[in-house]
Amino acid sequence: MSEEMVPLSVAVLTVSDTRNEDTDRSGQALVERLTAAGHRLADKRIVPDDVYRIRAVVADWIADPEVQVVLTTGGTGFTGRDSTPEAVSVLLDKRIEGFGELFRQLSWQEIGSSTVQSRCLGGLANATVVFCLPGSTGACRTGWDGILAEQLDSRHRPCNFANLVIPERGQHG
Repeated sequence: MSEEMVPLSVAVLTVSDTRNEDTDRSGQALVERLTAAGHRLADKRIVPDDVYRIRAVVADWIADPEVQVVLTTGGTGFTGRDSTPEAVSVLLDKRIEGFGELFRQLSWQEIGSSTVQSRCLGGLANATVVFCLPGSTGACRTGWDGILAEQLDSRHRPCNFANLVIPERGQHG
């Protein structure tokens, strides 16, 4: 990787009925990792696990030309209020089918068969890449360290999602 990494503008959404800025360890873990990697935090919010509130925030970020990446944490399980996949999937132009599969493969090593309850997903919408991770801090670390750190690095070869959202690369849209 000899070229310089192109920093991306990343928005982080924590989906939780109970967390606030003081207790949001998962969102903070993502912010710490993305800034340590050289990316810029565009925005960070916490919303309750409500399909329409989640969808509204993510849709606003997808429509904002300054936001290139949206990361969500929380709301991907099977409890009655877990609704992140339902909120976000309808906004996606293309789904990244392999993201959930790879995440569960990595997660299997840490939590075993409980990983089948993760409904994490990824996709592309309006030249913005969106990744929805589970709400645990460990899952956020797994997703970032095992997948997102490389895929959001414009130098990663043979391909990465960063180059799809960097307009001057001409590979977006």
